[in-house]
Amino acid sequence: MFGKLNKEEIEEVIKRQLFGRIGCYTDGLVYVVPVSYAYEDPYIYGYTFEGMKIDMLRKNPSICFQIDDTKNLANWKSIIAWGEFEELVDTTGRNHALQKLEERVLPIINSETMHVSPIWPFSTNNPDALKGIVFRIRLKEKTGRFEKSPDSIFYAT
Repeated sequence: MFGKLNKEEIEEVIKRQLFGRIGCYTDGLVYVVPVSYAYEDPYIYGYTFEGMKIDMLRKNPSICFQIDDTKNLANWKSIIAWGEFEELVDTTGRNHALQKLEERVLPIINSETMHVSPIWPFSTNNPDALKGIVFRIRLKEKTGRFEKSPDSIFYAT
């Protein structure tokens, strides 16, 4: 069964996921890149470094943001949102965004390849000393779709 997600279902997927994809467009080039994020309606908060993504977003702050929640090929949810990129340079804005990001990533259980350390995720004790770019995306419009099928379709009977 295919269908549209309602507003509450869309919000649930955005809040639950850790990664999304920013789609941007500048000078005839489309660029889509995965990012980790924290969400506080209507904002997506992120942290990154100088590079192609930031260069493009500074030229054209209009973005598309995509998030998915995939159980298998026949059971998934996908969100598409449109919004505006904003680089956070003031201390208050940076502090708030970094706090949201820290709250989002710290509860994650460490794995063999990912460990909490003095440099990751980061410390907000002195956010002005933190290298990198803190940003937010104000989501203006969101839509979502899903497919839901019985798990039994993947097993021989």
